Amino acid sequence: MKLRLLLFAGLAERLGGSEIELELDDGPWTAGRLKDVLIDQFPAAEDGLRSAFIAVNQAYAEETTPIRETDEVAVIPPVSGGEPELASITREPIDANEVAAKVSHPNHGAAIVFIGTTREYTHGQRTTLLEYEAYEPMALRTMNQIIDEIRERWNGALCALTHRLGTVGIGEASVVIAVSAPHRDAAYEASRYAIDRLKQIVPIWKKEVWEDGSEWKGHQTGPWNPVSPLQEGDAT
Repeated sequence: MKLRLLLFAGLAERLGGSEIELELDDGPWTAGRLKDVLIDQFPAAEDGLRSAFIAVNQAYAEETTPIRETDEVAVIPPVSGGEPELASITREPIDANEVAAKVSHPNHGAAIVFIGTTREYTHGQRTTLLEYEAYEPMALRTMNQIIDEIRERWNGALCALTHRLGTVGIGEASVVIAVSAPHRDAAYEASRYAIDRLKQIVPIWKKEVWEDGSEWKGHQTGPWNPVSPLQEGDAT
């Protein structure tokens, strides 16, 4: 049978439109079986699909609810506040455990948490603190871009990014990146990609404050071109 599905919000973006049509066998079909088929066909959107509900004829469906070709069927992602914000900016100390919890997934056997902290000495010069500022709306948009890139490159890997602004003292975290994936090689690769890509495209700047002065620092990875893809060897 042919089944037309209505999609909304982030799921519509990730599956390519507000409506899709599926060619299915004659069934019988249930909401649970339909969801499993969607996850198989769109693995890059697995996390969003698993947290979504199927609605049949404008009512939330149980997994055993039957579906017929004439039904109006919609895939409903969590409403506002239902999903954790994977990209965030804060002026408070970052809780690494909270960031890690955002990428917890029952089908992922590996999770990596990267914590970037303020070090006291750089090239023999003593730093007293760092100061960060950002073009916040664009910073969040590009952080979400990185999260989407990782999901697509590593077949559904999850990434959460939290960056701190303002004053960050010695030993404190300025950025926490959590990545989970089915296998550890993908988790390691995606974690490295996330921090390198963050330095390349996210408009966040840091000021190193020393005992005898201060200086704004750029990304320090060679010629800066935020519109180019990240190439192997660009990282530091």
